[in-house]
Amino acid sequence: MMARYQLSATVTARPQVTGDIVRLALLAPAVSQAATPGQFVMVRSAVALDPLLRRPFSVCRVNGDGTLEILVKVIGQGTRGLAALKVGDQVDLLGPLGHGFVMPDQGRACLVGGGIGAAPLLFLAQKLGERLPASDIQVLLGARTGAEAMALALPFRDLGLPVQLATDDGTAGHHGLVGELLAALTSGAFPTQVYACGPHPMLAAVARISTDRGWPCQVSTEAIMACGLGACLGCAVPRNGGRGYLHVCKQGPVFEAGELQW
Repeated sequence: MMARYQLSATVTARPQVTGDIVRLALLAPAVSQAATPGQFVMVRSAVALDPLLRRPFSVCRVNGDGTLEILVKVIGQGTRGLAALKVGDQVDLLGPLGHGFVMPDQGRACLVGGGIGAAPLLFLAQKLGERLPASDIQVLLGARTGAEAMALALPFRDLGLPVQLATDDGTAGHHGLVGELLAALTSGAFPTQVYACGPHPMLAAVARISTDRGWPCQVSTEAIMACGLGACLGCAVPRNGGRGYLHVCKQGPVFEAGELQW
């Protein structure tokens, strides 16, 4: 059985990534040591009781000082409160939760992220770098603007990894969708494993491209959830072939692309 902890974690850093995205470093040694790429944590500010429920966040990175990092994009009341936290504030944290990525010991890996979907891929890249040479790891990132894309790409480049960008407004990299970068890979860059995280339409496109080319593909799915433990049943996604549903919090968030109905 996987280790799971509920504890208070201290905010140790909160760099601003973009105007609406903050990276929170949380001191939680037990969770950071137990977490694997693709897993997530449920987080709620300990400063206020409203909103009451925790919010799910992928583990973005773990550090040697016992901290783990999450990316918080301001969308509603809960994320606005978390983004406003200061160094020294406490959060209520539950995790690590879910099933993460399966990592190869050889071959070429291609990481495809859309916007905030880059978060779990950074932790994955961190761990893949311990198994594979940097030349065998390629990163494709999509974002709305060049500024957002460049900010999300920076920590991957700090790991020594090559990053290709796609932007909606054409201000950096390819003017278009990140899936188009994947489809345009040449034979010398074909991956032996594709990993993807981002909005559902992006994941559907990546799954289709990977299936058409015979590339194994793992997707990290996003879903609204209240508990993260399988009790609320709010994160159900349809299983491929009309065979019922899978639950993102317990059977995911990472799935083989062929398991899901797109």
